Amino acid sequence: MTIEAIDFGRLYRDHLAMSARTRKSASAWDARAAGMAAKALGSRYAEEFVARMDLTGAASLLDVGCGPGTIALAVAHRLRQVVGLDYSAAMLEAMREQAAARGLAQVQTLHRAWEDDWSDVPVCDIAVASRSSTVEDMAAALAKLDAHARQRVYLTHLVGGHFTDPQVQDVVGRRLHTVPDYIYVVNILHRMGIHPSLSYLTQESRLAGAPDFDEFARRVAWSMGGLDEDETARLRDWYARATPAQRTGQPMRWALISWEK
Repeated sequence: MTIEAIDFGRLYRDHLAMSARTRKSASAWDARAAGMAAKALGSRYAEEFVARMDLTGAASLLDVGCGPGTIALAVAHRLRQVVGLDYSAAMLEAMREQAAARGLAQVQTLHRAWEDDWSDVPVCDIAVASRSSTVEDMAAALAKLDAHARQRVYLTHLVGGHFTDPQVQDVVGRRLHTVPDYIYVVNILHRMGIHPSLSYLTQESRLAGAPDFDEFARRVAWSMGGLDEDETARLRDWYARATPAQRTGQPMRWALISWEK
């Protein structure tokens, strides 16, 4: 068998099914909107992402899975039109509030998911999908993203397949199957005739900065789809003995995948 015979889109879907990972509901993201807006804007991750973007000749940007506007609002002052698309209404409200506070009248929002009809989504010079591309059908999502960009596309996808530090999973006593990581994206794009550029961003662990055990456990439960009483007890016992560095865990790595049109 040669690589040309491999259906990476199907492999991605099969791997995602094996991971048994379910998409967070819109209401779950709604509940986190205020907290994410407070800490995401101006983060080191956002600064590094934006630093690697080329906005030359661009007047418009579409940000898919925009959240509170982490990427879009960081570059909006350089553009005439910015469209944030997300399936969380509260995230979009947070983005609009931040845009208004900065006097960015060119920012608009669309309440849509990856899987929805995008017939009314404008084609923009730049399309972005930052940490929002763990979707059910990667090939379909990439085709949509590419079709809505005139000049360039930028997306980040997880490296390594774990949203929760494996050490913490071992402490809890439940190892999660990996989710499909960035290499699927690269190979699906190759089959589409797209040869992207690739670099990497590092983000502090999602457990970093938790002020106490309750918040630490809440973050672990969010990433692992909940914790039962025994798992919480094991985590509490470990937390009491762990050093601050052990609690923080390993940083997350993201592949920044980009291409020109």
